[in-house]
Amino acid sequence: MALGVAASGTLFARPGWGQQRTGGIADTSNLFAMDQSAARSVRLPPKPSAVPAMSQDDRDALEHQIRCQCGCTMDVYTCRTTDFSCQVSPAMHRDIVALVQGGYDAREILEAFVNVYGERVRMSPPKVGFNILGYIVPSIALAIGAVVLAVMLRRWKKNIPAPVSIAPDRSLDATADELARLEAAVRNDS
Repeated sequence: MALGVAASGTLFARPGWGQQRTGGIADTSNLFAMDQSAARSVRLPPKPSAVPAMSQDDRDALEHQIRCQCGCTMDVYTCRTTDFSCQVSPAMHRDIVALVQGGYDAREILEAFVNVYGERVRMSPPKVGFNILGYIVPSIALAIGAVVLAVMLRRWKKNIPAPVSIAPDRSLDATADELARLEAAVRNDS
């Protein structure tokens, strides 16, 4: 027992526990190891006489479409505004801001990120080709499940026996009071 307490004390008393660094990977969460070296530069030369092509709200909407590459599975905007230990999402944000200042629109910026990181940088796959099945099949499966559930509920409803009621039967040799007590006893038993 004392050995277990001492071992747990040293485990939790380690300085910087939960933020150890191995190469570019830092354990900053108890769910996964974040790869702080995952950020790559996404640069394009500014367009001639560049004027920002999008507002701050449009830029934030674009950041919701781009996945942070640290391994957290969040988009760049959410990661940079909620996980302050991540160094990847701020770097990706700086690249997006530079591209916006360079006169690029959302489609061009997203293409630039796909060229550097690959399709995994998108929060959702594009709705083209085989990817369309990923958008259609879940809806079809949900509709089929709803139909099957409705059919099963109707069948179960038909198989429910009718409630039994004790009606006064004149052929019985019992008084109305005895029948009432018998019916009350049956109701209390169920």
